[in-house]
Amino acid sequence: MAQANVQSGDVIGGISSAAVRAATGKSWKQWCTLLDKAGGRSMNHKEIVAVVGGKYDVGPWWQQMVTVGYEQAAGLRKKHEKPEGFQISRSKTYAVPASKVFAAWSTSARRAAWLGNKSITVRKSTRNKNLRVTWSDGKTSLDVQLVPKGAAKTQLTVQHSKLPSSREAEKMKSYWSQTLARLATALGS
Repeated sequence: MAQANVQSGDVIGGISSAAVRAATGKSWKQWCTLLDKAGGRSMNHKEIVAVVGGKYDVGPWWQQMVTVGYEQAAGLRKKHEKPEGFQISRSKTYAVPASKVFAAWSTSARRAAWLGNKSITVRKSTRNKNLRVTWSDGKTSLDVQLVPKGAAKTQLTVQHSKLPSSREAEKMKSYWSQTLARLATALGS
């Protein structure tokens, strides 16, 4: 069985080996060795989580982080990959109240000013808080979150899910960075 080629100082899934060791008592190299020996390469995500959580004293958040890191190091999962496809997110803070950002998303006339001719379907929304959206391709989805940062400041996060490939995920990361900058202009922020 081939083992994941991981060094003790490696960063996996954006988390350093030192951070994973501080939180779990084991480095990435140790986790990969343990999970390889437990048969992790032939397990699904849920089964690996069960090993990490059941055999070792690791809380739920770190069970997920260790499992995703192991899957990436072992070549079982690519960056941004989830069971239902690839997922990316982009955030930007605007110097306007949440109601103004929400209005820019929730009405098609205002949306066209910064999103262009993308035909989206808002499936569900909570005023000034979030929107669930089917993207213009009819296959992928957006989770749009608005977090007020005071009376006249709002952080917006767009999470784009069910993307078909890592290449598409990278393309959409760039797209959303540019699009959220256009939204800033439309908002006068």
